[in-house]
Amino acid sequence: MIVLGIETSCDETAAAIVTGERRVLADLVLSQCADHAPYGGVVPEIAARSHVEHLDGLVVRAMADAGVGFADLDGVAATAGPGLIGAVMVGLMTGKAIAAVHDLPLLAVNHLEGHALSPRLIDETLSFPYLLLLVSGGHCQLLLVEEVDRYRRLGTTIDDAVGEAFDKAAMLLGLGYPGGPAIERRAKDGDSGAVALPRPLAGRPGCDFSFSGLKTAVLHAVQARGELSEQDRADIAASFQTAAADVLVDRTSNAIAQLSAEDCTPAALVVAGGVAANREIRHRIERLAASRGLPLAIPPARLCTDNAAMIAWAGVERLGRDMIDPLDAPPRARWPLDEGAGLARGAGTPGRLGPRA
Repeated sequence: MIVLGIETSCDETAAAIVTGERRVLADLVLSQCADHAPYGGVVPEIAARSHVEHLDGLVVRAMADAGVGFADLDGVAATAGPGLIGAVMVGLMTGKAIAAVHDLPLLAVNHLEGHALSPRLIDETLSFPYLLLLVSGGHCQLLLVEEVDRYRRLGTTIDDAVGEAFDKAAMLLGLGYPGGPAIERRAKDGDSGAVALPRPLAGRPGCDFSFSGLKTAVLHAVQARGELSEQDRADIAASFQTAAADVLVDRTSNAIAQLSAEDCTPAALVVAGGVAANREIRHRIERLAASRGLPLAIPPARLCTDNAAMIAWAGVERLGRDMIDPLDAPPRARWPLDEGAGLARGAGTPGRLGPRA
């Protein structure tokens, strides 16, 4: 089985070729960071236009790198959401065109499912069910992954995602975009106990997250210091990173306890999404998993950030179960994995700047 994957949900244009034997024959990602850096975040129109300009060429390169032609493909997987709707449309329409012209099955993949299943691309022994901590720029959730296309949400953010909080904190500190790597670099030289910052919802029942108050506290810390020294920036970055990690550990610990109370033993604790590339967070989650006797699975950093290999692999998983989509499958700006979960308790109605799913 050979599947072409296409990913354009946000500001990375990506194409990959993956086989059913878990071989990644090609994995190309074109970043738009330089295009969006002057604005301190992703500009949807710029992202969509860049996808239009580069996606076709990237697909051609991926096919050449993999040494395959369209006749060798068994399916085409394209992200159908959630994400910036203009960006999603570019990749999904390209996938549909290829599928239609070459009479191939279309797999309209949920971007979050790509992250959720990505550890199984690396580890063939990882079985269902497993507990997933999904942490990225637009998402922060705890889910029980019961099977392909079957997810139970245990907790989600009631306001902002942790990755978005990293970006905003970095902007307040003048560290540039993307914020996650910038915060991590500067935090190495800082004192994580130098600045008192809150741990929203930590210590409370449940598995939901909140990062809005943490961002506000960073703003107040910056304003209180006036002109920031380099040490100020390092100390605030380190304090913020530790606070965010504390919240993630606390809520994940609650999720493990909840499953234990339900007599559900997950096969592993999995961490996926761009924020999973943060070494401090990875280390803290490793300690948590070890303390609870749970195997830990974290994909390599390249598979944590947005990429097409995970979309192609999700396509492989779905194709193997005959989960084929029609050519009129719609693009979606919002598409929760657990569609019956609804809004988290205490969350407002998501707006333009709210959580994507």
